[in-house]
Amino acid sequence: MRTLLVFGGGLLAAVLGLAPQGQAQQLKQTLASNNDEPSYRKELIYGVNFNTRGGLIGGATVRSTKLLNQDWARFWSIDLVEVKHPKEQKSGTFYGGVIVPGKSNYFFVARPSVGVQRVIFRKAPDSGVQVNGLLSAGPSIGLLLPYYITYNYTSDPQVNPTDYRNEQFDPQIHEERRIIDRAPLFSGVSNTDVQVGAHIRGALSFEYGRYRDAVAGVEVGALVEAYTKAPPIIRARTLSDEALNDRFLPSVYLTVYLGSRN
Repeated sequence: MRTLLVFGGGLLAAVLGLAPQGQAQQLKQTLASNNDEPSYRKELIYGVNFNTRGGLIGGATVRSTKLLNQDWARFWSIDLVEVKHPKEQKSGTFYGGVIVPGKSNYFFVARPSVGVQRVIFRKAPDSGVQVNGLLSAGPSIGLLLPYYITYNYTSDPQVNPTDYRNEQFDPQIHEERRIIDRAPLFSGVSNTDVQVGAHIRGALSFEYGRYRDAVAGVEVGALVEAYTKAPPIIRARTLSDEALNDRFLPSVYLTVYLGSRN
């Protein structure tokens, strides 16, 4: 009987001694699982775009992302940007105005796209930097908005203009020395033309901030865009629109973004 009591007491002590170790091991596994699995399923971001085809600010972007697992996600996005010709340069006129010589159209583009995102380097839950790789593609819907100028039709261009009209710049009609100024931006909105193309892009995003419910970061990437015909942004009297403008519009871009997760 004494032997049984000793054996039972030893077994009880062993079980009690092992219990905390088992609980600690289970806690470690739970924490590891929590660190691996993101605590959100959806993400929505808004950003400002800078690119080599735009001006000071290229445009804006919105992206909605849905996680598939801890490493992969799918998303849809839309960019709204202005595409400029590499030769665009502002110049003063004889009358004190400012124009872009040769410019005949503004070119605004909407780029809806779908794509996938892959986590390359995961950050800690509440700090650090996470690196993602992104690949997407979709159509490019271009809007050619006529670039209107105020043109002097007065017989003597050296005197104060008395006959002047707002018209879309046409190199076959308008002489630069008679252009007074650029007309208001939406002067030719009723004559807007649509031009459809396609694009594909690859990028890396660098996320900062809190992991669980908010996101901030930058995205850098390259985009290739193509149209069935060259959008006539710049025009000249002695060159065709196709010779002066490009159908293929590659660019490098940077987007600064903020967003939320749930």
